Amino acid sequence: MHLALNVIAAEEPQGGVAGWATDLVDRFGGPGAGLAIALENLFPPLPSEIILPLTGFAASQGVLSLVSALFWTTLGSVVGAVALYGIGAVFGRERMHALWAKLPLVKASDLVRTEEWFARHGTKAILLGRMVPVFRSLISVPAGVERMPMPTFVALTTVGSLIWNTVLVMAGYLLGDQWDTVGAYVGIVSKVVLGLAVAALVFYIAIRVRSRSEGRHRRG
Repeated sequence: MHLALNVIAAEEPQGGVAGWATDLVDRFGGPGAGLAIALENLFPPLPSEIILPLTGFAASQGVLSLVSALFWTTLGSVVGAVALYGIGAVFGRERMHALWAKLPLVKASDLVRTEEWFARHGTKAILLGRMVPVFRSLISVPAGVERMPMPTFVALTTVGSLIWNTVLVMAGYLLGDQWDTVGAYVGIVSKVVLGLAVAALVFYIAIRVRSRSEGRHRRG
């Protein structure tokens, strides 16, 4: 293991993401970084804002080449996204509607409108969604449910992931042993995105509760 990466592994608490990613990159080079990012797509709590800058730092230390870092992390992103697409495809539209019908405060028409929105804007959602923390993983599932053509899905995922990965890998490459500062800034973005999503969900539920309450009053 390269001395600088060895220091990272030593400083990271046992089981920490940086220590785990460091071990993968040190043992397997580019494929190890790709595996880490594939797992990050499948399990969003694993933060790409740590794994990617760390991979860039490893490239700056000569553990792997910059081209290898970008190739394997992008391949890992695509593999993880395709796996989630497969889950959505297996789950299917009929099961999604059946599950939706059992949920409180929602209507079948809400899901239909969501499907119509995805049909109109799905390509943009897949492309741009790759650059939004957390959402970058989840967006693959509705793509599978809606059976977006696989070549289109893979092409958009590759382009979006390459942009996101290049930004974070290059940040780690250029910042050197200060690579971990990238995670702090991206973490703020992640929290803002999650906060907006929660706020939107709370607003939606409040509207649904109010409309149902008004409907009961009118019938009464």
